[in-house]
Amino acid sequence: MPTTQQLQDFTQQVRRDIVRMVHAVNSGHPGGSLGCAEFFTCLYQEIMNYSTDFTMDGTNEDLFFLSNGHISPVYYSVLAHSGFFPVAELATFRKLDSRLQGHPTTHEALPGIRIASGSLGQGMSVAIGAAEAKKLNGDDKIVYSLHGDGELQEGQIWEAAMYASAKKVDNLISTVDLNEKQIDGSTDEVLPMGSLKAKFEAFGWDVVEIKEGNNVEAILNGMADAKSRTGKGKPVCVLLYTEMGNGVDFMMHTHAWHGKAPNDEQLASALAQNPETLGDY
Repeated sequence: MPTTQQLQDFTQQVRRDIVRMVHAVNSGHPGGSLGCAEFFTCLYQEIMNYSTDFTMDGTNEDLFFLSNGHISPVYYSVLAHSGFFPVAELATFRKLDSRLQGHPTTHEALPGIRIASGSLGQGMSVAIGAAEAKKLNGDDKIVYSLHGDGELQEGQIWEAAMYASAKKVDNLISTVDLNEKQIDGSTDEVLPMGSLKAKFEAFGWDVVEIKEGNNVEAILNGMADAKSRTGKGKPVCVLLYTEMGNGVDFMMHTHAWHGKAPNDEQLASALAQNPETLGDY
């Protein structure tokens, strides 16, 4: 089991990878990726039970589905450093013939990726299907999904949420990256959603809130709480309060870096704030 310091060091390297990948091709989504770096680190370094000997069916493994696929940089970095594919391959991000497309896809057969995501709103439906398949197969492992809070403005999310509770899909933990920002501004400016906790509870879910979504210990404790609530007849929603652009000061407290790459000077500043820990690609 990694120590808190090891998880923080891992996260710091992931932040370096994110800004370097996006800068290299002047394209990508650093803001949400940085905001979820601690969550992905905890998920793949401690929380989930999985094998890097990757198979699409994932029998007797916990499964993860990324619904808001534009934050692929954080996903790719964590998968690589967790042993799914060579870290050096991160240098191919968003390039022609790369397995690391801007939004994750499956036809390149990149280990760790089970669905193509990018069209928002679909990941929960897929996760529910996988969770039901596990129940049918007598597989007691858990299915995890991650969603952006702006993504919850998509209607399919609420159809899926209604179905999951009605069918007692209680081996599902769906996390919402609650940074209150999306590409056009704050979620309250674009389309206010009110209390997500009240909404998910009204849809029959059990809800866990992680108020410090960029704190590894808070994430581990909150996700352990969420896991303890599975198997009790309700799907579980985790509301993860994060800061978009976390760890890079000029990317924080703004939606401006949702889908914008840093220039050379900005990259140098971001890297200076996150010294190398695990080794750059």
